[in-house]
Amino acid sequence: MRKILTTALFALLGLQASLSAGEGWMTDFKAAKAKAVAENKPMLLDFTGSDWCPPCMMMDKEIFSQEAFMDYAEDRLVLVKLDFPRQKEQSSELRRQNQTLAQAYRIEGFPTIMVLSPEGELLERTTGYRRGGAEKYVDYIEQILASVE
Repeated sequence: MRKILTTALFALLGLQASLSAGEGWMTDFKAAKAKAVAENKPMLLDFTGSDWCPPCMMMDKEIFSQEAFMDYAEDRLVLVKLDFPRQKEQSSELRRQNQTLAQAYRIEGFPTIMVLSPEGELLERTTGYRRGGAEKYVDYIEQILASVE
């Protein structure tokens, strides 16, 4: 009985992890794309190794989790976290989706950040940690979006 409960708990945690990657972040790419189209917002994809990649952890701590970035993103972006953890549990469906997207977008390093139009057209792609904090990153995203408007 204990083994069944433990298995059910891990399955439930895996399902929860597949639905959301944290406040404001989505993990289901198809749902995020549908939301982007419906709300006419660009998507920001974060290909990350959240539990093993130091630059990824720095981006999350210094930019993506900061109030200045989250306040901006809530109104202007659909955030999608595509994680490749080594220690965290992840559903096989989520792992398969992330691997397929990494191959499709030719991801070669982490973090790779992509800004896509609501229709999925690539607007910008960067790899690696970006210095300057949340406010400076918001300015960077604003410049990208201004260049295509």
